[in-house]
Amino acid sequence: MLDRRPFGSAERAIAAAREAWFSLSPEDWREAFAHHPRIGDGESLGKKFAPEAAALSSREQAGVKAASRDTLEALVDGNRAYEARFGYIFIVCATGKSAGEMLALLRTRLSNDPEDEIRIAAEEHMKICELRLCGDA
Repeated sequence: MLDRRPFGSAERAIAAAREAWFSLSPEDWREAFAHHPRIGDGESLGKKFAPEAAALSSREQAGVKAASRDTLEALVDGNRAYEARFGYIFIVCATGKSAGEMLALLRTRLSNDPEDEIRIAAEEHMKICELRLCGDA
């Protein structure tokens, strides 16, 4: 990305980011996923991530703040099941989604074929990057 600067517009920056991201291997994507907080795991945000990153992730996951205890526990359980099945954390662009919506997506995606799911997770990661590049996160 640094070698491609200057971009001249957000659209060009996003296009360059998409090209770079989707040229990577699934192993590279898994490495990137490891640097994201789990959906609904507010405690790890402050411990694992720098204050700026934790604040950004917290804003992105704002829909989790109003969730019931049952929904939060279901997210924790779903995250564990997802990691056991696919070997990486559940990645979803959480912006604008409620905890219930994210839980429903998690449950639906658990039935995906691993090859399909890694691509879906990569696309969700790219949505997060696009929001951050545009300053909308």
